[in-house]
Parts: sequence; structure tokens; C-alpha cells
Amino acid sequence: MDKLDPKYEALFTPWRIGNVEIKNRIVLCPMGGTSLFGWFELTGCKFDKEAANFFLERARNNVGLIIPGIAPLRDTFWGKWLWQNPKMFEELKVFMEEIHKTGAKLFVQLTAGMGRSWAITELVAPLHRNKFTRAIVKPIIDTSHELASPSPQPSRWAPDIECPEMTLEQIHEIIEAFAKTAKLCKDAGVDGVEVHAVHEGYLLDQFSMEFFNKRTDDYGGSFENRYRFATDVVRAIKEACGEDFPVSLRYSVESKMKGFCEGAMPGEDYVEVGRNMAESEKAAKYLQDAGYDMLNADNGTYDSWYWAHPPMYMPQNCNLEDVAHIKEFVDIPVVCAGRMEPDVGAQAVAEGRIDAVGVARQFLADPAWITKLIEDRLEDIRPCICCHAGCFNFSKSKGHANTQDLTDTMGLARCALNPETMQSKKYRVEPAKKQKKIAVIGGGIGGMEAAILCAKRGHSVTLYEKTDKLGGVFIAAAAPSFKEKDRELIAWYIREVAKLPITVKMNTEVTDIKALDADEIIVATGAKAKRLPIQGADTAIEAVDYLLGNKTVGERVVVIGGGLTGCEIAYDLFLQGKKPAVVEMQDDLITTPGICLANTSYLRDCFKTNNVPVHLETAVSEITADGVAVTHKDGTTEVIPADSVVLSVGYNPAPVATKGVHVIGDAKNVGNLRTVIWGAWDVCMKL
Repeated sequence: MDKLDPKYEALFTPWRIGNVEIKNRIVLCPMGGTSLFGWFELTGCKFDKEAANFFLERARNNVGLIIPGIAPLRDTFWGKWLWQNPKMFEELKVFMEEIHKTGAKLFVQLTAGMGRSWAITELVAPLHRNKFTRAIVKPIIDTSHELASPSPQPSRWAPDIECPEMTLEQIHEIIEAFAKTAKLCKDAGVDGVEVHAVHEGYLLDQFSMEFFNKRTDDYGGSFENRYRFATDVVRAIKEACGEDFPVSLRYSVESKMKGFCEGAMPGEDYVEVGRNMAESEKAAKYLQDAGYDMLNADNGTYDSWYWAHPPMYMPQNCNLEDVAHIKEFVDIPVVCAGRMEPDVGAQAVAEGRIDAVGVARQFLADPAWITKLIEDRLEDIRPCICCHAGCFNFSKSKGHANTQDLTDTMGLARCALNPETMQSKKYRVEPAKKQKKIAVIGGGIGGMEAAILCAKRGHSVTLYEKTDKLGGVFIAAAAPSFKEKDRELIAWYIREVAKLPITVKMNTEVTDIKALDADEIIVATGAKAKRLPIQGADTAIEAVDYLLGNKTVGERVVVIGGGLTGCEIAYDLFLQGKKPAVVEMQDDLITTPGICLANTSYLRDCFKTNNVPVHLETAVSEITADGVAVTHKDGTTEVIPADSVVLSVGYNPAPVATKGVHVIGDAKNVGNLRTVIWGAWDVCMKL
């Protein structure tokens, strides 16, 4: 580690969880979809070789401790218990031998379940709502188990569906399953297990909170009763595996909840309805004394999901102060996760404020980021931009359950920026069978991705960009202050292009594709903004012009369009101290599927908390000198005062050509970075 910057040295010191020594202070935190026992398998859980290869690659790139994503103790489909499948643990033993060759350690995370947080999709929601269909599908998917909660209460994802109360028999079955499964893990050579979770509003967390738990038996009421489920679990594991077998607990320091489906903003003065800091100080010590050997900590619940799954709007290192505080009340190691930056994490470790740094989605974007950190190649690290578009795009808007596509639900932990992540069979860099001359028109993200992949495959590539900058419309998207990772991504792409034998022709607009000397032509010319067919629309400012600073705005700004871009513009205006208002025709903000609820709920909660006017189900009839004339759902009209109006009503594809070429990205179908990048691979792998 001769090249390691001294400010990171604290990250590369050993530490212990019980009797297990970990070589460094970087923990690969669990992510849904990375379970070694499969995720949402229709044919029952099975050892997941894709996940195994995912972890081996990262273990070979210097991670200290790996914690795979949740392993349900009971199959989602067919209801078989995990401990009833010995073949998986035989395969696990072979895998652990490979992991240990790298010097990494691995804990398996086992889950009691999700309760009301189980992400019911639009496709299966009707099955839950009808008693008849529930009975028919029970042998395949038992909703009385999957949705079982401490007490009857509405689902987080479909409030019209009531989650049933978990029976004592179910509780005892789960405790027994924890013990039996943990013992099988130990016998397979696993270094420890993590209990999921008094964290993020999952089942054990719901039991711990008076807000969710209205039981009158031994698992409800008093502090001791509410935490009994979690303490019974660790005691059962220790009894089965011995006191020396480490058991970590995924733990939320504070719930950051104001009510059902309502979270608290960073820095907000509010009344906590979940676990507050005073209770957390007591709970952390109580859980330690029950037998837990580590707290893997952050904040939040599914009602305040942006604390546990921070989008780009959340501050970096957003959970550090709370987690560092709770460490003062325990003697066991404490890990902190949540947009942790290596330099800040290293300093916190050096000061003894935390014991290790938890990182999750950065491992999806770049499997070798720790190696690059050690080699002082930070500029080569592809940054995670906190978009959740590939890894966890559970999405929701008013009147809908989880609108994520079922194929996505069954394939979590992929990465919008890195198609190879958890998709190695579909996406991989292979030498081209025949080297060709390839022209790429458009130097945005899609064009650069296509040029990079084609060059890596051995093609001769020329990239044409009509402006003097690479980045395309993403330059505008990355402009707001909270998009620092987006700006890092553009810089990363420009450096990657420069490393490869790619001819880049700037300030070169291609109008005649026939003039190009190329065997294959890729069109990545993006999209053009839609215009509103109303009077005064020509006086409004286009979203891109606002974001690039081409046009200035006044104090009162009406943003027409409540999609993601419009809401981000309104948020940017709010951060500047201006007075934005949003006008949207739909019945909710950001109704597009595939945008994670952690991201969208932050923006919705921010506007609500800070009294940013949001006019839903409202049509714009005219933009005047005084403001925006609108008609509301009830037929009433008004003029919303505005000094400036920003239009964000979507885009239309704008390919420079469509015949005899390969059209990718927004030039083909307007989408997001995931559709742009994965689409580029879909085309370029075949050239």
C-alpha cells in the first residue's frame, strides 16, 4: 500500500467482531438481490452463482467484510424453510473456501421478514385484496406469512391492504428457523450471521416500536416485550452455534418518522413516532447485552426511506453523527452506512467514533473501487450517483402499489451505470469477431458508453460531438448543487474516452451520415424538449436553459411539470432561497415507474414540510405576464403569480437519422441513464 494516501490509513487497520478478525474497516453492506440463496425465485431459493461471483470479485479487490443481501428464512414462493435445503449449504461451504483465500470475511444476513414493508407490486396487489384469491394462491405465496406484522395495520405499499397480526406460532417458527439456519451457516464455514433487522421498518423493527406494535402478549407493550423478538433470536442463535459465533444486528438508530408514510427531513424539528435517540441509547445497550456482537447501523424506515437509501438529495455521511453517538452506549463494534465518503469515514474510524465504514451501492458501480483507492487512483473510480434506477427502483405514486416491473423486482442489485453487475451472462466485454470502423454521433453519456465499449471490443471508433463539450444533456442534469456525483460521472467518462484509442471530433455536427467513413453508425443524438401548445409558452424558460444557467429566473418561479426533472428544478430553486411552485396534471408528483420511492418520497416530503406549493390534477391554460393561468380538478381557475416560468413537460426523441443506423439512448426512447447505458450495450455487444 505504498501509494495509499495517509488520510485513508485508518480504513486499512484490522479490527474484531467477537473472535473474528477483519483485515480492514470497509464493510460491503447487504443489498436486496445479492442473497447467496437467491432472490424471489419462482422455483424456490437456490444457491445463487451470480451473487457468488459478484462477491468473489469484490473480495479479490480488498473488501474486509462482506454481508450479502437478505436471505429469507422461508421461501417467498412455496413456503419451504431455508434450513430444509441442505444442498445450498454444501455449495455455500465450497464458496466460503474461495472467499477465505482472498482474506475477506463473510457474514450471512438472515431475515425475519418485512411485515407491512413487503413491497407489494401492482401485479400481485389484487391477490392480496381478495379473500378468495388469497386462499387460492396460498400454497404458492402465503400472504398471511409474507405480510404478517406485529398488529393489524395498512401496508406501506398499498394502504388499502391490511397486514394481518403475526401469531405466536409464527414468531416461534421464525426464532427456531434463525437458530437452525445459523448453525448450517456456521458448519459451512461462514464467519458469522447478521440478523435482519431492528432496522428500516422491517418486521423486527415494527415489533420494537409502539407506533406499529399494539400487541398485549409477551411481544408487545413494555420496552422489554417490544424488543423480545430480536433478543429471543440472538439467544437462540447463540444456543445453537455457541457464544463465540458472531451475530451482527442491522440497526436503525432513529426511525426519522413523523407518521405513516411520512418521514423527517435532515435537520427538521419534529416529533419522532418511532424510535427516538433516548430509546435508542437504551435499546443499543439492551441488544448488546442480549448477545449481539455488532451493530450495522444507519437510520430510517420505509416511511422515511431516504435515510436508509439516501438519494443524491441527502447529505453525504448523513447518518454518521447519529451512529457515532450511539457507539458511546455500547462496547461492541459499530458500523456506519449512508453515503459514506472514504475520507470522512477514515477520520471517524481514526477518532474512534465508529469502528468501520459501511458501503453498498458503490460496489455495484465499481467492483474495484477499494483497489483504486489503495493505488491512489481515485479519478478512476466510477461513482455511484444514488439514482437507484438499476439496484432498487421500487417505485410508488398515489393510488398505486409498487409499480416496479416484476422482472426488475426479481433482479435487484443491478446497476444503471454498470450493466455487468449481477448480469454477467447478459452483459460482458468480448473481443469482436470482426473489427470494424464505427462512427458514434453524439457525445452524451450514451454516445460515450457506446464508443468506450466498441473500443474495448477492438473496433476503430470515431466519436462526433457538435458542441465543444462531452456530456450532452447530462451536463444540464448534473448542474444543481446536489448533483456532485453526476458531475464526477461526466468527468469519469471523459477520462475513460481519453484512455482508449477513440478519435473524438468536437464541434462537428453530422448532417449527412453517408459522408461518414464507417461500417456501422450509432446515433446517440438525444431528444428535444416538448413545447406546450398554449398562449405565452414562448415566454417560458426551457428546463435545460435554466439548469445550464443560460437564462435567469426571478424570486417566484412556477415549474410546469411535476416529473423528476421538474421536481429537481423546484428543489434546486428552494435551496437557492427562491419561491417555487409546481403544476402537474397527474394526481401525484413523479408518477413514472422505475424511480425509487426513496428518491421520490424525499422530494414529496421536502415540498410538504417546507410549504412549497404543489398543484396536482391541474391544467395550464396560459402563461401571462403576471403568472400561470390554471384550471384545477374541480373546475376552478386561478392565476398563480410568477416572475418566471420553467417548462419541464418532457422530451421527444431527436435522432439525426433512423435508417441504416443503430439508434440508442434518448434518440430512440426517452428514458434515464439505465435505459441509455444498457441500451448502448444491447447494440454494441452485437457489432
